[in-house]
Amino acid sequence: MSAYSSASDPGSIYSSPGPQDYNVGGASTMSNPSALNTTDLSSLLLSLRSHTINTLPALRRTERHLASLPPTTPQLRDLKLALQNAWIYYVDYHHLLNELRGLTKTYPFSETCLEQAKSGVGKTLGNYCYGVLKRVKENGMIAAHARALAAKPVMWGGRKPSGAEVQKLAAACEGEWTRVVGLLLRHWEG
Repeated sequence: MSAYSSASDPGSIYSSPGPQDYNVGGASTMSNPSALNTTDLSSLLLSLRSHTINTLPALRRTERHLASLPPTTPQLRDLKLALQNAWIYYVDYHHLLNELRGLTKTYPFSETCLEQAKSGVGKTLGNYCYGVLKRVKENGMIAAHARALAAKPVMWGGRKPSGAEVQKLAAACEGEWTRVVGLLLRHWEG
């Protein structure tokens, strides 16, 4: 075998095991949580612990699913702890920031704003991500960070911007950031 063999060659050092199938319950088990068996629960636990469930919609879907399980479900305590850790991982390892920035193409969301919000939310909170997003929304952080960003000379090619320019850019950032934070918070509505 050559070190330069193609990735499609099964003996290649570049070959991949391919997509992994994590059975977290099909449509029937998601609509009927009591239909989950021990294998499904173990697979879900593995998926949470290995961070293969790592987007906000997927984590919310899992959270709603676990909330609907009967309290006597085996491994429920482990699943809830794994979900709590998955939320912490999602927020602390920049998945939330990446999602926010992916939705704010014109004015990328402020990392400083998110870091400040994270510092004021306890990680033992039932849902760390929700707490961080609510803090960003309700504590006036968006407006403050939008103004601070708009006033930076780097945003203006190194020159000092006028007050009107700062106000206009701050309003644009604030509008886009507020819209996106509201969009993500809708995952917890109804």
